Amino acid sequence: MAQPASRTELISYCKRQLGAPVLEINVADEQVEDLVDDALQYFYERHFDGVGQVFLKYQITQADIDRGRAPGNNSTVGIATTTATATIAGTATTFSYKENSNFLQVPPSVIGVTKIYHFDGTNTTTNNMFSIKYQLFLNDIYYFGSTEILTYAMTKSYLEDIDFLLTTQKQIRFNQRQNRLYLDIDWGSVKVDDYIIIDCYRTLDPNDYSRVWNDPFLKRYLTALIKRQWGQNLIKFQGVKLPGGIELNGRQIYDDAQRELEAIAEKMSSTYELPPLDFIG
Repeated sequence: MAQPASRTELISYCKRQLGAPVLEINVADEQVEDLVDDALQYFYERHFDGVGQVFLKYQITQADIDRGRAPGNNSTVGIATTTATATIAGTATTFSYKENSNFLQVPPSVIGVTKIYHFDGTNTTTNNMFSIKYQLFLNDIYYFGSTEILTYAMTKSYLEDIDFLLTTQKQIRFNQRQNRLYLDIDWGSVKVDDYIIIDCYRTLDPNDYSRVWNDPFLKRYLTALIKRQWGQNLIKFQGVKLPGGIELNGRQIYDDAQRELEAIAEKMSSTYELPPLDFIG
């Protein structure tokens, strides 16, 4: 099928591009499965079509609060970990460190977290009937003509500045290899069943979005990976004569595939990969 919609169809498509069934592709099924996983990983981590921005809602549990707080106080839990023993001035010294455990477990499909949205309602600047924003709408905005749009825009900007100063953004740390979202907040102010909204980037599961299997980059990249593995498998047979005078040339297949992969990597950097933020604009 020219437009693969599953893992099996994608593998068949790539083998046909390499000459199957006219030629025998000397690559084991297990090797092909590994290459598909490698291609998907590269696609997810580098291609802008491999991920999507999503908003995940998470409900705080008592276990999260207990993990984020030390027993009996509001400080962060520390896990003592002995990392090394060094000799200083002839004396052996053991160094012990504490690692914060104020984290939430996130799905492996999440590869980047941008921010989290406020989960409490304690901001009196904008969130309740006694706030400045509420009183402004109550007393001024609904009297048509009493407030100019410029005055309203300037007031809104002023309120946003106050909100920014008084309600700081929640500090977060995230690494996709850990699957942990660290929240450097006062866990004493967090309540059970509170919600947070996580603004993050998640990989597109091809089992849910079958069009991933038909992505032009993924098809080309996987074909080159299989071709290189084919050449790698045949290199040890270099110079072997087959019936009819045909000679195997695994090195040529391998080198051709390597050049194709280098060209694809260059194309990825210049076309499919999002530039660093400092280079945008």
